[in-house]
Amino acid sequence: MEAHRQFDFRNQHYVGQEGRLIPLLQKAQETDGYLTRDRILEIHRETGIPLSNIYGVATFYAQFRMTPVGKNLIRVCHGTACHVAGAKDIGEAIEETLQISNGQTTADRLFTLETVSCIGCCSLAPVIMINHDTYGNLSERQVKKVIKQVQAAGAAGKPGQA
Repeated sequence: MEAHRQFDFRNQHYVGQEGRLIPLLQKAQETDGYLTRDRILEIHRETGIPLSNIYGVATFYAQFRMTPVGKNLIRVCHGTACHVAGAKDIGEAIEETLQISNGQTTADRLFTLETVSCIGCCSLAPVIMINHDTYGNLSERQVKKVIKQVQAAGAAGKPGQA
């Protein structure tokens, strides 16, 4: 059984109300970092929502994760402007540097790589976002440098910021 933080259903204002599943899943993910099997079973037991409904919602919406994410979430924009400016090459450079593919997390759980449709920084294309920091006008060489800086900061025990 996976260890997880306290999750009190009685204190949630949405318990017993129609449409409560998404807020419950959001709270569970916020608490645990992702939707653990144990947490999903707990939601089922406490609310009576069928497991098939819970898994259906959790796997339908991209906001929910069924596996742990790394300390640093790298989002590579593949919107039109970024695509034209070389987002594919930027993504491949990250994959090569970290030895992971889209949707995967490094073995040390320092990075998770995610392709997104648009970050909203088209004038900076191509763009990546690491956690809440945006990096734009990137070349393959520059993106590798950013990744190495974040790796070094993580190895030194500092928050993942370049």
